[in-house]
Amino acid sequence: MSAIDPQASTKPMIAIDNISKWYGPVQVLNGCTTQVTKGEVVVVCGPSGSGKSTLIKTVNALEPIQKGAITVDGIGVQAKGTNLPKLRARVGMVFQHFELFPHLSIIDNLMLGQCKVLGRAKDDAHDRGLKLLGRVGLSAHSHKYPGQLSGGQQQRVAIARALSMNPIVMLFDEPTSALDPEMVGEVLDVMIELAREGMTMMVVTHEMGFARKVANRVVFMDRGEIVEDATKDDFFDKPRSERAQTFLSKILAH
Repeated sequence: MSAIDPQASTKPMIAIDNISKWYGPVQVLNGCTTQVTKGEVVVVCGPSGSGKSTLIKTVNALEPIQKGAITVDGIGVQAKGTNLPKLRARVGMVFQHFELFPHLSIIDNLMLGQCKVLGRAKDDAHDRGLKLLGRVGLSAHSHKYPGQLSGGQQQRVAIARALSMNPIVMLFDEPTSALDPEMVGEVLDVMIELAREGMTMMVVTHEMGFARKVANRVVFMDRGEIVEDATKDDFFDKPRSERAQTFLSKILAH
């Protein structure tokens, strides 16, 4: 019998180590370090332009970095020889805008990646797609096209599509910011259920109610730097930095 690694459960699913990034002469990330362990929900917040979305997009190399290192489940994202399409298939990504193919039906949107990237048989992909549409409450809409659905429904389809690839991690980049206020709740409900089921999640959001409800940790960014990386309770109850205190006083006042 092989020995059990006592550190296996504490090894980070996502490790971000001292990364920096520039757009030409402008530095947008500066020495950012954090990690997400398996089953953990980490919310990334901060003012507009603080680097939140850029940070989360570096995790699956949608944004390249110039300094530092990132690993996902032990795989070096920047390492030579890393199969990025294969890695991205394991890292679900849900964007601010839904990124659905408008000319494909909802079920075809869910089947495409499964068949093309994972090589699943069409029947298997169809069955998994229907199951996941049921999970997000949209079974009756599988034959429709994205333009026939509300924004909240389209974002739930986008989550189901990401889940159809059997991801080990889910990344959310401001998934509710493009939605009408009454549609925000239906998307957050799906995300809360995912968190309760133990999905490893990294979420860029301004929804502090969501952070308070399900986050294990909160990463607060400003001007491309991680200013605070704290437990949820510590961040909301006793933020250390004046910048975080000011941010919370404004955002929680509404």
